Amino acid sequence: MSDEIDFDEILGKYHSDPYEYVDIFAEHTGKVHFLCEIDSAVDTVSGEWKHIPGTPLFEITRERNLKKITSPTNGVISSLNLDLEGSFVEAGEKLMTIRHPLKKKEIIECILKEVLHVFPAPERAKYFFSLDVQSRIEKKSAKEVSVKPGDEIIIMSLMKRDTPVYYNGEAGVIHSVYFKPGVSVGQGDPLIGVCPVDKLHLIKKVITRVKADWDKNEVHAA
Repeated sequence: MSDEIDFDEILGKYHSDPYEYVDIFAEHTGKVHFLCEIDSAVDTVSGEWKHIPGTPLFEITRERNLKKITSPTNGVISSLNLDLEGSFVEAGEKLMTIRHPLKKKEIIECILKEVLHVFPAPERAKYFFSLDVQSRIEKKSAKEVSVKPGDEIIIMSLMKRDTPVYYNGEAGVIHSVYFKPGVSVGQGDPLIGVCPVDKLHLIKKVITRVKADWDKNEVHAA
């Protein structure tokens, strides 16, 4: 992490394109039937108890078992691979992209992922903090828990087997946690973001600058 951050360049990028582009893939092999169109607005799961499902995106049938996939986020369908309509696809085939409008909090998280040391998931699996790390988080908070290369920080649960995952990045504190315990995470997706202790002031500067900049622009837009 550099001691200098080009705020104007980073903020300019998000002002010109304040969106996250979420690719949607086939979860398993099967025959695909799309339930949405290009430029369609979609919503994610909602309701007080998350009881209202998201917008249906597509159906995939394998061995006569039909599964309906709903949107994991809100936004607009920006691309759709219509050539695959009615076709048999392999697991991991890209089907569409959702353009999700970023809120201020999400923009801060996106920028932090650029300046923190992000530790990715080694495989698609469910993850949990190790007992030692979880205990320290419960006593303090994640942002007060330090990690160093070689530490066993996370447990990967895959195919009913638990495997320790050892940290291999910069020493620092766990500033951001991107996974929920027991919820499947894709290979390469971020698990945690670590910040060296001597760089914490830069992170605070990022957050302060983004909040001030976005509040100013919201006032001008009103």
